[in-house]
Amino acid sequence: MSQTNPETTPLYTLNPLTRFSDRAADYVNYRPSYPAAAIDIILEGLAPPTQLLAADIGAGTGISSRLLGKRGVSVIAVEPNAAMREAAEPSPQVEFRDGTAEVTNLADASIDLVTCFQAFHWFNPEPTLQEFHRILKPSGRLAVVWNNRAQEDAFTGECNQLIRAASNSERVDERMKFVDPLLVSPHFVNLREYTFVHRQELDLTGLIGRSMSYSYVPREGLMQQQLVVSLQDLYQRFANEDGFVYMVDSTSVNILEAIES
Repeated sequence: MSQTNPETTPLYTLNPLTRFSDRAADYVNYRPSYPAAAIDIILEGLAPPTQLLAADIGAGTGISSRLLGKRGVSVIAVEPNAAMREAAEPSPQVEFRDGTAEVTNLADASIDLVTCFQAFHWFNPEPTLQEFHRILKPSGRLAVVWNNRAQEDAFTGECNQLIRAASNSERVDERMKFVDPLLVSPHFVNLREYTFVHRQELDLTGLIGRSMSYSYVPREGLMQQQLVVSLQDLYQRFANEDGFVYMVDSTSVNILEAIES
């Protein structure tokens, strides 16, 4: 009998619509934000932010949606997970709606900017990119963003090793950055990638909380207990005199333009 290789199984087949339901509180409290420069480059060359309507797809608890909203952009945050939507902090510029990347339920040619922050790897790429093209106005923009833990940073590298050791066999973190579909899509052109560094200040509670927010990390059992003990040890070795450690992320921003139909 053949067995599925977890390292090649498409991530969009691994229950992406419900797998974060028990992580919503940790997600909203401990997941990192994104650097201001990333938002700057996404909006660069577009109309003034107050004239833009963006669709933030796979918006989670609205971290990225609120960043766009604070710039004056009107944002429709599309998120299929009810627990994530309910945990989101309200924002006057952000309207949450139930929907998926493949079926957003948004009108044709109604959106100036589509964004996906830390989510595109959970989408079925071909129907997703077709849907994004459908809802974008002619020559609209798509921005796909990932925060990747920086291996070259001593603390972050050690933390990443601990998280991987405790994680299940899906190896989600190793397959997050998923740009190949963007390169071959018939709907988008002119891919540009920009990289920024972002540091998240964490106390011990925050360090454990961020680690528990990953869907591939167990929330109970021996592996979870061992991870917490190891994180406590790591924190003790790296914490500064104010009681903080710093997780370093490399933020990858990938921008494309829609091909006019």
